[in-house]
Amino acid sequence: MLINGGCHCRNISFQLDWRPEPEFIPARACDCSFCVKHGGVWTSCPTGRLQVTLHEPDQVSVYAFETKTADFHVCRNCGVVPVVSCSIDAQLHAVVSVNAFDDVARSLVRQASASFGAEATGDRLARRKRNWIAQVEFVPGIAGGR
Repeated sequence: MLINGGCHCRNISFQLDWRPEPEFIPARACDCSFCVKHGGVWTSCPTGRLQVTLHEPDQVSVYAFETKTADFHVCRNCGVVPVVSCSIDAQLHAVVSVNAFDDVARSLVRQASASFGAEATGDRLARRKRNWIAQVEFVPGIAGGR
């Protein structure tokens, strides 16, 4: 299943090749203060492939807080955070926001609460390595070609 998504103004867009085809899409509503304030509900497919296109890279900020182990990619134009990435053992991993999906029926998304605040950094990285998308590529886009 190909899932397209991105921020509101399309400055940051993504295509997630979800393999194998899902019966449903598991989504985690994180209870950290950043995700609560931004409506962060994340999903990942460890066997999938993610391509993130940055049309105006200078209009994307990267925000990391607390443990500084995850980079939240924030569009400076519209304020949406469609992708979070993390480098683990020199490999990029990522999750995407189900709220940034373009072409997925909401009935396919199964949302549950998630709390990771008490996790030790090593445990957090091990969980991400197991569960986050491991084939991630950020590519430049054509400015104005959204």
